[in-house]
Amino acid sequence: MKKNILSMILILVFSCVKDQNFDTPKSICSSDLTANVTYAQVKSLYVDKTIQILEDWIIEGYVISSDKAGNFFNVLHFQDNPANPTEGLQIEIDLRDSHVFYPVGSKIFIKLKGLYLGKSKEVFKLGGTFIAFGNISVGRLPATAIGNHVFVSCDEIIELLPTLGTVDALDNALANTLVTIEDVGFLEEELGQPFAIEREETERTLITCSNQELVVLNSGFSDFQSEILPEGNGRITGVLVQDKDGFKLIIRDLNDIDFNQQRCEDLIDEFTSTQIFISELADPDNNIGARFVELYNSDTEALSLKGWTLRRYTNANTEVSSSLDLSELAIEALSTSVISPNAEEFERVYGFMPDLGVRTNSPADSNGDDNLELVDPFGTIIDIFGKVGEDGTGTNHEFEDGRGVRNLSVTEGNPMFTFGEWTIYNDSGEAGTIDQPQNAPEDFSPGIRD
Repeated sequence: MKKNILSMILILVFSCVKDQNFDTPKSICSSDLTANVTYAQVKSLYVDKTIQILEDWIIEGYVISSDKAGNFFNVLHFQDNPANPTEGLQIEIDLRDSHVFYPVGSKIFIKLKGLYLGKSKEVFKLGGTFIAFGNISVGRLPATAIGNHVFVSCDEIIELLPTLGTVDALDNALANTLVTIEDVGFLEEELGQPFAIEREETERTLITCSNQELVVLNSGFSDFQSEILPEGNGRITGVLVQDKDGFKLIIRDLNDIDFNQQRCEDLIDEFTSTQIFISELADPDNNIGARFVELYNSDTEALSLKGWTLRRYTNANTEVSSSLDLSELAIEALSTSVISPNAEEFERVYGFMPDLGVRTNSPADSNGDDNLELVDPFGTIIDIFGKVGEDGTGTNHEFEDGRGVRNLSVTEGNPMFTFGEWTIYNDSGEAGTIDQPQNAPEDFSPGIRD
């Protein structure tokens, strides 16, 4: 009896094979189904909670994932077209070796009525259902129900054309589709490690030559779990998934990786230049919340301030009182960047947001008798205001209740404070400064060198 049952199963499983090569056997194929709904229409049913689909809808797609190497488990990813897809979905199924029945590139039809639709980690899912802590979630469709919902077309298997892209060009429309990412390699710190820790899902990181990163998810149960990450650079193909932390890539097997190029040389992305300097300092007499520091780039090219710092020596201190990392800033050619310790008040007073909003008591929050240094990534002082160790009160570098503005003739930073390079307003007029307190906004020009 058992032998007869086994024979019947084998006949059913292999009945749609068009030749005697059984390397890729198929389940019974279907030629009478037609899609009557789009992926977008299906996704539109979801509103904040898992639902059961009651419509007699059928969608079609092309299988893009494979559990042959064990990196996918109990899930089928599929997209709407074999090339240039616009959307993708996944269905949870309780079926091992699903690649035997649903090979990559095969066209499938899914009868949606009775299935559940949910969203997890920004990804739409179809499948069965389970309840945890009173909440309904999409789970694996039982093996006995798969044949009632998932059908393989009798069309020939089609070669998929992954969407070519780069890490910086990924967008939501590519989620759950097959992509090829170019010009990447694994992070240098991870080289020499296996693809995954045994029996654990493991993240490995791709990096581009411009330091953009993309996570690769690897199963600790995959056939290639213990293989060492390849060196070099090149392209990698996989199913793009998305969660709250961003995009991630899952490969089908090691054939999805083609790193036949040399690794990128370490990029020099920190630069020095004497053409970045302090152009204006503000301590308005009428509003301490409107203080700011303005930097100017006199170069004809934009310059990044990655690794640069602005240091403040309060009063007569000879040790740094506070330091500000300027790495977020890049100053366009012949342009300024404005730093404010109170971004909201700055916008209210001057009518626009500063380029960098920072905390109070930072170097941008001086009361006019402190000393400031602009330091490049290599520790070199490029520009200075005041004299470290000398309280500015009553000196030629006091801008209390006033303004220090760099004269237009100055085009480079100066690591030695030179009073002749500045026009300084304050409430004392000592040592050649101008006794003329300044009020915001009318007496200041943040963002404009004048």
